[in-house]
Amino acid sequence: MRKQHDFSKAKRAKDVPHLAKLQTEAKGKTRITMMLDNDLLVAFRAKAEAEGIGYQTLINRTLRQASGSGAVDEDTLRRILREELRAG
Repeated sequence: MRKQHDFSKAKRAKDVPHLAKLQTEAKGKTRITMMLDNDLLVAFRAKAEAEGIGYQTLINRTLRQASGSGAVDEDTLRRILREELRAG
């Protein structure tokens, strides 16, 4: 980046209300940080590659299917994800 560009006072889009609203409307998704077991991640990536989709898309789809049955606690979610991976 050139030295004459000064971004020290720049704001992130999420800090500008109308830009934050546009980002939310455009994406319909929220960025989160989540810890997954390594073996689960490896399995999701392999299954996603075999299906020709992204692993995050596969995880999202699996969670969406599981959420149709009501509230899911951590142990239930882990069990469901492992069952889905074994099935594929």
